[in-house]
Amino acid sequence: MRKRFREFFYLIFLMSTPAFLSAQKKDIIFTDVTSKIGIDFKYTFGDYTYENILESSGSGITIFDYNNDGLMDLYLMNGTYLEGISNVEGKVFKDTGNQLYKNNGDGTFSDISKVAGVDNRTWSMAAGAIDLDNDGFQDLYLLNYGPNVFYHNNGDGTFSDITDSLGLKGPDKLNGFTKWSIGVSFWDYNLDGRLDAMVGNFLAFDPAYISTQTPGMMPHPSEYKGQASMLYEQQANGKFMEVTQDNNLFFPDSKCMGLTVYDYDDDGDIDIFQANDHQKNYLFKNDNGTYKEVGVASGVAINSHGKVTGSMHGTIGDIDGDGLIDILVADLKYGALYKNIGNGLFKDITESSGIAKSMSGKGSWGVALFDFDNDGDLDIIAANGTAEELILQYPLLLENDGKGNFRDVGKAHSSYFSTKRSGRGLAVFDYDNDGDLDVIISHVDLQVAPTLLKNDGGNKNHWVGVTLLGKNGLASAIGAKVTVTAGERKQVLINQWTTGYLSNSEPRIHIGLGNERIINKLEVKWPDGQQEVYKNIVSCRYITIVKGQGIVTKEINK
Repeated sequence: MRKRFREFFYLIFLMSTPAFLSAQKKDIIFTDVTSKIGIDFKYTFGDYTYENILESSGSGITIFDYNNDGLMDLYLMNGTYLEGISNVEGKVFKDTGNQLYKNNGDGTFSDISKVAGVDNRTWSMAAGAIDLDNDGFQDLYLLNYGPNVFYHNNGDGTFSDITDSLGLKGPDKLNGFTKWSIGVSFWDYNLDGRLDAMVGNFLAFDPAYISTQTPGMMPHPSEYKGQASMLYEQQANGKFMEVTQDNNLFFPDSKCMGLTVYDYDDDGDIDIFQANDHQKNYLFKNDNGTYKEVGVASGVAINSHGKVTGSMHGTIGDIDGDGLIDILVADLKYGALYKNIGNGLFKDITESSGIAKSMSGKGSWGVALFDFDNDGDLDIIAANGTAEELILQYPLLLENDGKGNFRDVGKAHSSYFSTKRSGRGLAVFDYDNDGDLDVIISHVDLQVAPTLLKNDGGNKNHWVGVTLLGKNGLASAIGAKVTVTAGERKQVLINQWTTGYLSNSEPRIHIGLGNERIINKLEVKWPDGQQEVYKNIVSCRYITIVKGQGIVTKEINK
């Protein structure tokens, strides 16, 4: 009998060791199902050669539920042939359009771009999915090299271009050259009950310029002038007015690659992190409605070597479980992981966390902090590729040990991580609603197809997915802080899906719970400061929480 007890407790001990848990996680496989499920998108950068910064920048991915059926749909942006920029052979790519893929609910997608009216033929970079008028359907704001476009969701499967009526097209030129927008963040910046928008703009691209530094290659970003990002305030009549200078946000030579808005110092108002290309990053602190740039003072302006680099986007999450939201910035060197140490200050832990070792020399673009194994901590996936030349690199999957230390485990989980590609945009979503997070990545290499990686096995641990709806719907919950207590573990998450290069992940908050079957307490601190608490939430389901009404839907995954 004693021998059996010893064997039993020894087995329990073995099952709790890192070696056993690591072996269990090897059962998680990311499978490339792109063509199998009907995604036939082909990316073009206008011709057959890779020789300017517009062509090298790639395009983004936006995840949203356009028809409110509880299934995440997929919008992929495309380049196109441009007279005076593309080589003449590229005319075969003239009028190549963006594509909207409807999730059919059976594991497949259907291209409905033309029927829906969103097969835009300009050079598109990113798209913000937002329900601007709170009619229950998400609209699409398309950010382009050239005029931006706002598509209103009509609720019947179609969209209408209402850009001119809103004033969101943007200027024709900035700093003397075509306006080049790379993304948008939405929130109610002045708390007047109306949704506002900040558009990130990149640089003043001169197609005729030949580099004096590297005449045989495309010019470096530092050789171009910048273009100011712009804040648009929604007026009482529904139109938008540009108010950038009025809010101390006008930086005419900045080169924005990504905007992330959230309350970084937890003082009750929304701040702005702007990742810049080969310039210091900006952190705009909101101090009672007045913005002040504090990037250097806060420790997020430059990397651990004291240098600026090709920063892409601020991806946010609590990587070490201390309740403070950290910032991971993908860049073309080795990345930057800024640990939040409280009081509005950050410490660069890129080397000590193991990230620098894995990312060095890869040239990271799109990244995500996501819990691929539902064990309750945030892991990292990165799409990589060299910028100035079309040199392919290995993508990365980095596993978190729960304390903010990362190691490369990609090759054990998918052949995709053993194949060199040139990735750009990256988004995370549970397309089959099975409780684990899938990933889609865009590429600019000659294979031109995106890759959708289906997560098989990540749902062996427990999880909960949460959709937050504020007073004015999905948009008014952006920036909400969610604190989850399950067993002995506490997690803090931010309701913000615009956290990757050119891309928007799904708007549902995904919470990995490990072995815990119940969320004991879920606290929501809404953007207006009001707080609500929900208790004893059963795992392995998607729920919707409406401010003031509680949990209104429970969709138990079958």
